[in-house]
Amino acid sequence: MRILIAEDDQVLADGLLRALRASGYAVDQVGSGSEADAALASHEFDCLILDLGLPKMHGFDVLRKLRARGSAVPVLILTAADSVEQRVKGLDLGADDYMAKPFSLQELEARVRALTRRGLGTASSVIKHGPLTFDATGRVAYISDQMIELSARELSLLEVLLQRAGRLVSKDQLVERLCEWGEEVSNNAIEVYIHRLRKKIEQGPIRIATVRGLGYCLEKIQG
Repeated sequence: MRILIAEDDQVLADGLLRALRASGYAVDQVGSGSEADAALASHEFDCLILDLGLPKMHGFDVLRKLRARGSAVPVLILTAADSVEQRVKGLDLGADDYMAKPFSLQELEARVRALTRRGLGTASSVIKHGPLTFDATGRVAYISDQMIELSARELSLLEVLLQRAGRLVSKDQLVERLCEWGEEVSNNAIEVYIHRLRKKIEQGPIRIATVRGLGYCLEKIQG
């Protein structure tokens, strides 16, 4: 689950980054409207958190261009100037939700969960793999209906492996996913995270195979 934050207030943006990453989301942040427009045109996101008062391109223009490209990504607008006229304009341009500053981080997270649920459709947000169930929206995993205690990074790796079940996932791809968290991650660190993940999820038919020198593969379950 990947989120783009378009917010030029770096203190607020850092707070949002920390909170959403701690909840297990991969998050990217830009500080101008033109950067937001470029990121949205070249990458896939599951949700956009959009400040209206961005430099270089107003938030409404970012939204207008996004919808003109035919994108249906859910958009949550943040604004300091909370007027009925602005809300109406934003919703008419294709925004899905609105929050006035200042706001509660808890409420923002709840609204993001609701938007991503709506964007994915309740069925496609849940990935099943034998006895393993992964809820991409709620950021939780279960084996035989028992919740597994996984760190945010372990959840992120599990999501990639599940999305590509039966196919090779290279170490570089896993490094790239974890680097979205804004920290350098080595190949050795990936091995440690995979080792921990194996200990927690390898039960019955669930198995993460090592393809030596290349990466990992969550083996397909027959039947």
